[in-house]
Amino acid sequence: MDEQRPPSIVSEDMFYSDDGSVMEDPSVSVFTEENKIDFRAESALVAVQPGLAAALNEESSSKRPSQEQHPAVEKNAPMAPVAVEVAIEMDAPDSMKRLVGVTSDYQPLSEPPPEEPAIPESPYSPSPHNRLIFINKTESQKFCSNEISTAKYNLFTFLPKFLFEQFRKYANIFFLFIALMQQIPNVSPTGRYTTAVPLMLILSVSAIKEIIEDIKRHRADGNVNNRLVAVHRNGKWMDVRWKDVLVGDIVKVDDGAYFPADLILLSSSEPQAMCYIETSNLDGETNLKLRQGSPATSSIVTGEKLTELRGMVECEPPNRFLYEFVGNIRIGSNISAKRAVPLGPDQILLRGACLKNTSWIYGLVIYTGHQSKLMLNSTTTPLKRSNVEKMTNKQILLLFLLLVLLSLVCAVANHIWVLSNEDAHWYLFFHVKWEYGDLVRTNFGYNLLTFIILYNNLIPISLQVTLEMVKFVQAIFINWDQDMYYERTKTHANARTSNLNEELGQIKFLFSDKTGTLTQNIMRFSKCSIAGIIYGNNEESKEKFNDDRVLKNLQSEHETAPIISDFLMLLAVCHTVVPQIDENTGEIHYLASSPDEAALVKAAKEMKHVFTTRTPDYVVVDMLGQPAKYLILNVLEFTSKRKRMSVIVRTPDNRILLLCKGADNVIYERLGSDKTYTEETLSHLEQFASVGLRTLCLAKTEISEEFYKEWSNTFYKASTAIQDREQKLEEVAELIEKDLQLLGATAIEDRLQDGVPETIDILSKADIKIWVLTGDKQETAINIGYSCKLLNHSMDLVIINENSLDTTRDALVRHKAQFGEMLGKENYVGLIIDGQSLKYALTCDCKQDFLDIALSCRAVICCRVSPLQKAELVELVKVSQNAITLAIGDGANDVGMIQAAHVGVGISGEEGLQAACASDYSIAQFRFLQKLLLVHGAWSYSRVCKLILYCFYKNICLYVIQFWFQLSNGYSGQILFERWTLGLYNVIFTAAPPIAMGLFDRFCSAETMMKNPILYKDSQTGNLFNVVTFWVWITNAIFHAIVLFWMTVATLRYDVAFPDGKVGDYLFLGNFVYTYVVITVSFKAGLEIVAWTWLTHLAIWGSIVCWFMFLVVYSHVYELIGFSAEMTGMDRYVLSCSLFWFGLLLIPFTALLRDIVWKVIRREFFKTHRQSVQELEKAHKEIKIESTLRKKLRPISERARLLSRNLMNLGDRIVGGRRTQTSASGDTAHDSLSEVPIHIVSRENIHYDGFAFSQEEHGAVNQAEYIRAYDTRQAKPQGF
Repeated sequence: MDEQRPPSIVSEDMFYSDDGSVMEDPSVSVFTEENKIDFRAESALVAVQPGLAAALNEESSSKRPSQEQHPAVEKNAPMAPVAVEVAIEMDAPDSMKRLVGVTSDYQPLSEPPPEEPAIPESPYSPSPHNRLIFINKTESQKFCSNEISTAKYNLFTFLPKFLFEQFRKYANIFFLFIALMQQIPNVSPTGRYTTAVPLMLILSVSAIKEIIEDIKRHRADGNVNNRLVAVHRNGKWMDVRWKDVLVGDIVKVDDGAYFPADLILLSSSEPQAMCYIETSNLDGETNLKLRQGSPATSSIVTGEKLTELRGMVECEPPNRFLYEFVGNIRIGSNISAKRAVPLGPDQILLRGACLKNTSWIYGLVIYTGHQSKLMLNSTTTPLKRSNVEKMTNKQILLLFLLLVLLSLVCAVANHIWVLSNEDAHWYLFFHVKWEYGDLVRTNFGYNLLTFIILYNNLIPISLQVTLEMVKFVQAIFINWDQDMYYERTKTHANARTSNLNEELGQIKFLFSDKTGTLTQNIMRFSKCSIAGIIYGNNEESKEKFNDDRVLKNLQSEHETAPIISDFLMLLAVCHTVVPQIDENTGEIHYLASSPDEAALVKAAKEMKHVFTTRTPDYVVVDMLGQPAKYLILNVLEFTSKRKRMSVIVRTPDNRILLLCKGADNVIYERLGSDKTYTEETLSHLEQFASVGLRTLCLAKTEISEEFYKEWSNTFYKASTAIQDREQKLEEVAELIEKDLQLLGATAIEDRLQDGVPETIDILSKADIKIWVLTGDKQETAINIGYSCKLLNHSMDLVIINENSLDTTRDALVRHKAQFGEMLGKENYVGLIIDGQSLKYALTCDCKQDFLDIALSCRAVICCRVSPLQKAELVELVKVSQNAITLAIGDGANDVGMIQAAHVGVGISGEEGLQAACASDYSIAQFRFLQKLLLVHGAWSYSRVCKLILYCFYKNICLYVIQFWFQLSNGYSGQILFERWTLGLYNVIFTAAPPIAMGLFDRFCSAETMMKNPILYKDSQTGNLFNVVTFWVWITNAIFHAIVLFWMTVATLRYDVAFPDGKVGDYLFLGNFVYTYVVITVSFKAGLEIVAWTWLTHLAIWGSIVCWFMFLVVYSHVYELIGFSAEMTGMDRYVLSCSLFWFGLLLIPFTALLRDIVWKVIRREFFKTHRQSVQELEKAHKEIKIESTLRKKLRPISERARLLSRNLMNLGDRIVGGRRTQTSASGDTAHDSLSEVPIHIVSRENIHYDGFAFSQEEHGAVNQAEYIRAYDTRQAKPQGF
C-alpha cells in the first residue's frame, strides 16, 4: 500500500526529487557533458519533499510576489534562500531530478541564474610531496612492501644487535678483556684459553636461544603476512598473500575479515557505499564505526565496472595520525581534465580494523606494511633486561673494583716482598734483571695482569651460561603448562622471551586493556524489569534470554500485559539496527553499530517481537506472528551528552508515540505524574548494577496531532539553523521528551572473559595495583570495573572529566588536597579519568599531581585513551616508581604499552595477533595471568635469585682462597690448584646444583600459591635479591674461604711423609682444600633448596661423586697420554691420608655451622608467611593466609540515593561514600561517610552507576540518515 510520506519526516541531510522519492546517495555527484557538480549532505542546503515545500510556500505567500508576476517562473519553481544559499536546477539522469533547496526565508527565482563564464582550468600538477596512486595501472614508483615484522633480528642485523645486547652485560665485557689479556705470553697463570673457550660457549648458547625465540616471532609474523585476500589485477581476481599486496591494488574484503593495508573505500554492498568497521584492535572502542565511500566511486559494484575504472588518488604522505587523512580522487582516463573529489577520514579503512555487518567492500590500497598507520604507531621491539639482571650488572662492577683492589694489593705486596728478599733468596730471581728500575718495570706490570687473571673468576663466567640455560628451560615449563592451555582455540601459553622470567614474580603495577582482554565484546540481554517485575535467567551459562513468564503474562491478560507489549514493541522499534535475511536459511541477522542495540533487538526477537523490515519511511515488526508497520516520523539521536535516544512513530492504529530509552537518571527526570513502578524499578536497577550489568530505562509517551505538528515545525527550523544547530536540536528535543511513562529497565551483560573477576580479585590481594586503560566510553569502562571486581560499591570514586588545562589542574589540586595526610598511602578509592583530561594531566605542570592521586588509589580506570596515551602512562609509572610494570592487551592499540612496560603480555586467540607478536609472553585468556605471575613468576624469581647468589658464592669461596694462598708464597701469582682442575670447577663439579636450584626448587606448591596470593609479596618486594642480600652472601663466601683454607693449613701444618719418601706439596694441600670446597658448596646448595626431588639429590651428591671420580682418573692420565705429570698418584696420596678424612668430617661442617644456626633461629623466632606455609604443607594441613590489606567495608546504595533524590528534585550530588550539597549561599556542606573525602567537580561529571551504551557519534553518516538510507526489501549487489 502506497502511503503518503508524513510532512514531518525531515532530515537535515536528506535530498528528495520532485516526485518525493528518496535519493539513493546523500552525497550526490551530478554529471553532465559540460561539468560536474557535487551536492554534499553536509552542506547548508536542506532539501524537502514537494508537499512540505508547498506548505512552506503557502505559509510565506504574503512575503513574496505571486507567480503571475513572474511568468518566467514555472509552477513549483525552486525557492532560493535570500542572500544565504543558492538553489541549483539542472538536467540530470532520470534517477536524479531537480533538487530543491529551502530555508526559513524564501523568494522565487525570477529568472534562471546567469551562467558564469567558464574559467579555464590550469594544467594539473600534483605536489611532489604527496603520494600519487593510479587506479588499475602499474605503480609508477616503488612503495613500501606490505610485509611486516615484529621480530628482533633478521639475517643482517642479528650479529651486531646480538653482540650489542650481550656486551651490555658488564660480565661479558670483563671476560672478553680477560680472554684478550690471557693471550699475552707469560702473563696468565691459568692458560691462554680458560676464559676464551667458556666465553665462546656462553655466546653460542645465548645465540642459539635468541635464534629459537626469534624464529617463533618470525612464524607469528608469517601467520599474518601469509593471510589471503582477493586482489583485482589485470582485469581478473586472484588470491594474494597479504605481504604481496601492493599500493594501487584494488582488494575485496568480506564481512568479518581484517583489512590487509590502509585502504580507500571505493564501494560496498550497502547503500551509498557505506560500511561498518570494528576498530577495537586500534582504539579499544566496542561500538562499530560507519565509513562511507566517495560518491565518485559508490556505483562501482561489479567486476566489469571495476575493470573499466581509471583514475588517480593524490594523498598525503604516510603519517601516524589514526583519525586524520587528506586526499583527492580523480576518476577518468584524462586525469588532468577531471575535477578532484575530496577524500577524508570517513573514506579510509585502516589496517588492523575489521569489516562488520557489511557483506563486502572494494578498497584501493594506499599505505602498506610499516607505512600503514597501525605500524607507524608501533615501535621497534625493545631490548628489555630484567631488574635482577640490571642489579647484577651493578654488583659486578663493584666486584670488579674489589678484584682490581686485590690485584693491586698483591702486585704491591709482591714488589715489597721482592725488595725485602732479593738478597736472602737470590736464586728466585735468576730470570730477571738485577737493576732496580728494570726489576720494578718488569715485574709490577706483569704481576698486576697476572693477579687480575688469577682473580677474574671472582666474577663467575659460568653464571651467564647457567642463567641462559635455566631461563630457557623455565620458558619451556611455561609453554608446557596445561593449566594455561585454552582448549577452544588450541592455544598454549608462549614465552616469546626467557630473559624476563623473574620479572613476572615482581609485578607491582598491572596495566590492562579492556576490550578483548577483560571482555569478550559480546553483549547478552540478561535481565529486565517490566512493570515492577524482574524477568531473566538465573543461570549465567544461558546464552539466550529465556523467561517464559514474559510471554505468559503478555498472552494471559495479566494486569501488566499492556506494559509488557509496549516494552517489547519499544525494544523492536527504537533503534538504528538493520535486519538482514540469509537467503539460504531464511534466518534474520541484525546489523548494528551498537552492540547494546543488537542485544536489545535480539531479545525482542526471542520474545516473539521480531523486527523484520526497515525502509526509509517505516519499520515492520512481527508481533506474536502479526506484522505491524510503524512509520518513523523523527529520530532524536543518542549522544553521550543526552544519554538517551528517542524515536517518534505513528502506530498502526494512527497514534503518535515517542519511544525513549536512556540512562536511569535522565529518564526519571522526565517522568510525568504517573509514578507507578518507579520505586520497584529503582530497586531492580540497584540489583542489576550491583553485579555490573549495563542498565537502560525504557519509557514512552503519547503525543497529540496538534502538539506534534507544532513541534515538528519547531524541529524543522532548528534542523535548518545555520548557527548552534546542535544546541537548538537539543532544546527542541527537551520540548517533546517529557511526561514520560516508565515501562521498565533492561540489564545487558558485557560478557567478561572466563575467570576475569576471580583473577582480578586474586591479583589485588597479591598487592598488584591494576590500572585499566581503554579507548571505550567512561560508563562502559566503569561498568566493567564493577563487574570484574576492580571496583565495588564500598569504594569511593574520584572522577575527573575536564576539557581544558586550567580546569584539569584545578581538579587535580583540589582532589590532592582532599586526600590530606592519606596522600601517597593506599586508600580504598578508585580513580576514573577520561582521555581529554589525561591529555592535560600528563603535561609537565600537572603530571606529578596526577601521579600522586593515582598512586593513592587502589584502582585506576582511564577511558577514551589513545594508544600513545597508554604507552605514556606506563612509561610515567615505570620511570617514577621503583616498581616492575606489566601491560596486557590483545589489540594493535596495545602494542605501545606492551613494549613500554617492563613485561608485555599479549592475548593470543582467534583474531588479531599484533599484540601477541609484540609481547614478551602471550596467553589465550586473561585468567591465565594468575598462574603466570603467582606461580611461574614467583618461582622463577626465587630460583633465579638463588642461582645468581649461589654462583657468586661458590666462585668467591674458591677464588678468595687463591688470595689467602698468596700470603704463603710471596705474592708470586702461583695458583694453589691444578690448572684444569680449577677450570672444571664451574663446568663439572659445581655446575649441577645451581641448575637444579634454578629449575626444580620451589618454596611451596602451585596450588598453595594460587590460594594464598599474599605469598607473592615476598618476591614482589625484591627481598630475595638486593644489595644487602648480595653482599651478605659475598661476606659469607669469604668467611667460608677463610675457614676452608686456614683450617686445612692448620691440619697439615706438619709435613706428611709417604712410604715412597715423598712429602705433601702445594698441590697436595690444594686437593685437600678443593675437596672441602666442593663438599661445602654442595651442602650449602642443599641448605638453600626447599623442594627436594630425585634430580636435586642427583645434582648435589653427584657433584661430590664426580670430583672423587675425577681425582682418581686424573691421577693416572699422565701414565696414559703424558699429560699433567704433577697430578700423578695424587689420588693415592690424598685418599690414604687420615688427616684428609678427619678434615672431611670437621672442616665443611665448621664452615656451614653458622648457616645452620642462623637458619634455625630464623625459623623459630623470625618466621615468615612463606616458612609457615612450608610447615603446613609438610603437615598436609589446609593453608589459608588472609590478606592484610585494609578495606573499608561499608555498604552503600549510591544509585538508590541518587535516583530517589532525582525523584524529589533535590540538588544533592553523591558519588561513592561522599555527599556534596550546595547551600543557598553557595557554600558546600559535606556528610562524610569515609576517611578520604571525595568531591565531584560538576553535575555533568557525576557517574550514574550501571548505565552504559555504545554508539558511534558524529560519524560519516548520522544515525537518522543511516536508517533512512536502507530499504531491506531490495536485494544488495553481490560484487564479483
